[in-house]
Amino acid sequence: MKPILIIKAGTTFEATARAFGDFEDWTIRGMGLSKDAVRVLAVFRNESLPTDDSFCGVVVTGSHAMVTDREPWSEELAGWIRGIIERGTPFLGLCYGHQLLAYAMGGHVGNHPRGREIGTVRIEIEDKGAGDELISILPREFLGHVTHTQTVLRLPPGALILASNAFEPHHAIRVGECAWGVQFHPEFEAAIMRSYINEQSLGLKAEGLDISSLRSGVVETPHAAKILQRFASLVKAGK
Repeated sequence: MKPILIIKAGTTFEATARAFGDFEDWTIRGMGLSKDAVRVLAVFRNESLPTDDSFCGVVVTGSHAMVTDREPWSEELAGWIRGIIERGTPFLGLCYGHQLLAYAMGGHVGNHPRGREIGTVRIEIEDKGAGDELISILPREFLGHVTHTQTVLRLPPGALILASNAFEPHHAIRVGECAWGVQFHPEFEAAIMRSYINEQSLGLKAEGLDISSLRSGVVETPHAAKILQRFASLVKAGK
């Protein structure tokens, strides 16, 4: 079987990487795949995007960059995403990848009007999500790890909202039949989420956030984590 292509859009904090690995490691582990079943491409380091069909599905990771930075590699990736979605290739965007999906398909991304969302939060499945092949495996309310200041401000034409909460209206979306984006992080474990809070603690305090409360609120998110394995199963089944 062709590999699933993991497009690495950045790298995590150095201390986090030393302790837990990097974005691609968490994603591979979350999908329950061996490294032989995936191909990792670091586009932020200007590795070339494939021009053939040598892969069966695509996951775009998170990033510490912003879609609104309009980095050349990100703009090229957005155009490439449009092409693979038009061909019906299964796609999953995580955080940055979610926002880039929306931008690539004609939506608008920018700073969240309410600022930062970080920690372990409750997310609810919308009615359209309850019947979705990917999202419907989750309970109507579940916990997810989040860390973002930007958001999808306007959906692409025809996109469906699959999950949301009071802070973030677009926690999961679908564009077309087989392209999904999630603003939350199904690849994070609780220890990774705590590391993200610790690494950003000075900035979070400056924003008036309670670090102790954020840390104590972090728990494992086994339901959200199922998204990655489910996506890999759909790809294998030829969805």
